[in-house]
Amino acid sequence: DDKLKKKINWVIERIKENHSFGQPIAKKLIPKEYKNEGINNAFWIALGKEERLIYTLISENKYEITATIIEWFIRHKDYERRFSY
Repeated sequence: DDKLKKKINWVIERIKENHSFGQPIAKKLIPKEYKNEGINNAFWIALGKEERLIYTLISENKYEITATIIEWFIRHKDYERRFSY
């Protein structure tokens, strides 16, 4: 879907410009599924009324930070369920 591809590319460019572009998720709210994978920080970005994209930042070394997309939610209800809202 071209519309989705444009949204994702837009987000990637924003994260490249500013790695903390998204809204931080409080550590106590990070789901155990993420923590079990070693994820200790997460950010969310609204891609529309319902859609949410979740990503994490990983420090490769003191000069490199990698942003990794964790999940993309089409329905806000699924996002709320994941984060126990």
